[in-house]
Amino acid sequence: MPAGSQPSTYTVDTYQNVVARLGVGAQNLQSAGTYGYNPVTNNRMLLDWMYRGSWIVGKVVDVVAEDMTRAGVKITSTLDPADIAAIHDGARNWGVWDSLADGIKWSRLYGGAILVILIDGQDPATPLNVSTVGRGQFRGLLPLDRWMIQPSLTEAVRDLGPDLGKPVYYDVTASAPAFQGERVHYTRVIRLEGIKLPFWQAQTQQGWGLSVVERMYDRLLAFDSTTSGAAQLVFKAYLRTYKVEGLRQILGGPEAAQKGLMAQLDAIRAYQSTEGLTLMDAKDEMTALTYSFGGLSDVLARFEEQISGAADIPLVRMFGQSPAGFSTGEADLRTHYDGINAQQNARLRPGVKRVYELLCRSELGVEPPDGFSIAFEPLWQLSASERATIAKTNADTILAAEAQGTITHEVALKELKGQSEETGIFTNITDADIAEAEAEPPAPEQSDLNPPGPDEIDADAPASPAAPVPPIDGSRLPGLSPAA
Repeated sequence: MPAGSQPSTYTVDTYQNVVARLGVGAQNLQSAGTYGYNPVTNNRMLLDWMYRGSWIVGKVVDVVAEDMTRAGVKITSTLDPADIAAIHDGARNWGVWDSLADGIKWSRLYGGAILVILIDGQDPATPLNVSTVGRGQFRGLLPLDRWMIQPSLTEAVRDLGPDLGKPVYYDVTASAPAFQGERVHYTRVIRLEGIKLPFWQAQTQQGWGLSVVERMYDRLLAFDSTTSGAAQLVFKAYLRTYKVEGLRQILGGPEAAQKGLMAQLDAIRAYQSTEGLTLMDAKDEMTALTYSFGGLSDVLARFEEQISGAADIPLVRMFGQSPAGFSTGEADLRTHYDGINAQQNARLRPGVKRVYELLCRSELGVEPPDGFSIAFEPLWQLSASERATIAKTNADTILAAEAQGTITHEVALKELKGQSEETGIFTNITDADIAEAEAEPPAPEQSDLNPPGPDEIDADAPASPAAPVPPIDGSRLPGLSPAA
């Protein structure tokens, strides 16, 4: 070792105690554990069988998709309410939300899917120009999973934006329900992925994501094995043992002896009851073995929690049961719905907004006005008492601010109308009411309404000159003469 140099030291990323053989790499059983390559996403047939045969897999795939599309959206626009209702009717008539739910399901099950935007009279291989879509041309969405399409891996989008690096075209295979052999431009699709992968891992999946089933595959096997084993134990819960002297000789002897033994056992099964008797030879013995299921429910509960955690779905939504302790599951549901809302805005919002702009053109024949936007409806619905409490609190705060002069009457009406979307109260305030309030003259100041009190008069201020007093006309007063 050179003079003055420090001795080499080795560091590890985990706790180790070699003497006690604790920690990874300390020659113990834990050190033998590792992770292998189990590409469940690539096995489409296995995923199909799991989705059809396992209610757990069905729940994991369907629950999130149904929650993301259950409540729909609300439209914020200057359009007439009747026109907004027509757009919502068009979305329902063309099955937009059902198609979106199917697309999300297949993207979660297989790792990827697309929804083709159907525009009547246009070539799907050409870029979509929204301004060319006229009345009655939008015809819904067509969900296609990743096994029904072949992305153009050699042609990638070069335009800066969220689609940069994604395939330009998607070629529909012969197994698709429609558009077989057609080529679809990326501007005409809503692309959905499962669990997003790092770049090089995504290349092994043709750019798609991971099936949500793959990460929880081992936990799923453990859960199903445990529940199946528990069901099998029910058949072993009560066993009776019957000892027969000379059984080997009877089984190896004449057939008549065997028939006699079976006849005796049949008689025992037929007459053994709460009021019956068991007849047996004096040298025979019968014993009963029972199995205790104590602790088994705790084991099953722990596996349910692992499945719930792996699927990122709370117990109350996954298994329909509340968590242990004093929790009712309400907080878990709120957290779950917050996560659903985050996924809606991250993965669905751009595509859904494009669809609703197309619906505006197709159903109304007009271009979406400035400020046209959508927002996903909340999944957590307030009760009537909660809405009333929130409305009262908000209204008191707004009216108090108006009374103090902090805000104008016009602003107060706008605030009351804005909070009506959450509470359903003050919904009858119209834009005309707000415009009328804006045109009202400003309210008089307090000093104009109430004269100053004695304490508010400045003693040093110069006194105002007294107004001249007109002469008194005595003829107009009773009891006085003009001479007086």
